[in-house]
Amino acid sequence: MSVTAPLSVRVDLDGGRAYDILIGRGLMADAGARAATLGARAAGIVTDGNVAALYGDSLKASFEAAGLRAGLIVVPPGEASKSYVRFAEVCDGLLALKIERGDLVVALGGGVVGDLAGFAAASLRRGVRFVQVPTSLLAQVDSSVGGKTGINSPLGKNLIGAFHQPRLVLADTASLDTLSEREMRAGYAEVAKYGLIGDAEFFAWCEANWRGIFTGGPERDEAVAACCRAKAGVVTRDEREDGERALLNLGHTFGHALERITGYESERLVHGEGVAIGLALAFRFSVRLGLCGGQEAGRVANHLALAGLPTRLQQVPGGCGDADALLDAMAQDKKVRDGALTFILARGIGQSFIAPGIDRADVRAFLRDELGGL
Repeated sequence: MSVTAPLSVRVDLDGGRAYDILIGRGLMADAGARAATLGARAAGIVTDGNVAALYGDSLKASFEAAGLRAGLIVVPPGEASKSYVRFAEVCDGLLALKIERGDLVVALGGGVVGDLAGFAAASLRRGVRFVQVPTSLLAQVDSSVGGKTGINSPLGKNLIGAFHQPRLVLADTASLDTLSEREMRAGYAEVAKYGLIGDAEFFAWCEANWRGIFTGGPERDEAVAACCRAKAGVVTRDEREDGERALLNLGHTFGHALERITGYESERLVHGEGVAIGLALAFRFSVRLGLCGGQEAGRVANHLALAGLPTRLQQVPGGCGDADALLDAMAQDKKVRDGALTFILARGIGQSFIAPGIDRADVRAFLRDELGGL
């Protein structure tokens, strides 16, 4: 495959920690040469069984051709791999490969692999350099950028982790050609999210161009770059989520609760599907609180549904419990402060804001209505 001239987005962090996100078709072919410029001598490539079968050997060969000693560590696919057990296995595997602080941990895969490998990189020898090679739409537009890493606890999602920025992100958009339609739809929820947070024009662009993202036209690279530019700006201004970065969690308070309720079983619900339902709920809850017009909430739900995404709690296979069960799951959200729930709500499309101290009774009543009285 020929390598197209990549689009480039700079994450301009201070302290010598700035890095580039390169976006384009065919970038994986010379990933080793690009990574070699970072000065490492070895690379531990962490991936899952599905991605390893497609790209594991070729990426390893690319690193070796560039003069780096390289090895593969393969975990099972799915959210369940973001666990204490897999974290220990990855760390031990990297140590067995003799990965030193000046070497590289490389995440090859989707958001699960990126979060898991990144946390291992943050922890191994108290911090090893890290490269992201995301192969899912969700990872390319969101989770591979910004340095959030972590694993899940039985008590909630992403509750154990660290901020550990990558040194390089290589988003080969050709790798998205191998994704299932479901995985593409799930990743698209995060694309739409960026328009809903603070860019109404981008959301309108998505409404007009979403099919090109799915089919691999030039719209795909444009969308990935637009999302990365938006996230890079937020991360540069608020790296550790002390303020503005929390906006990137629009829809996630609801979505993460649904993932916990369903036991992180990807057969029932994957992250992007939870986010899609969460986005629609966040806008409908905003309408209920008198913050947003019903027409805009309807527009959001209609677009997500057109792209094949769920927008209602009733669409969770096997159900999602009652309002109290969902509220209990939300109590472990990372944005909880002094026991009070914080939501990201909206005054309209592209007008999201942080809403601390939301009354639990209001949330419970809303969820009961959404569930049909449960």
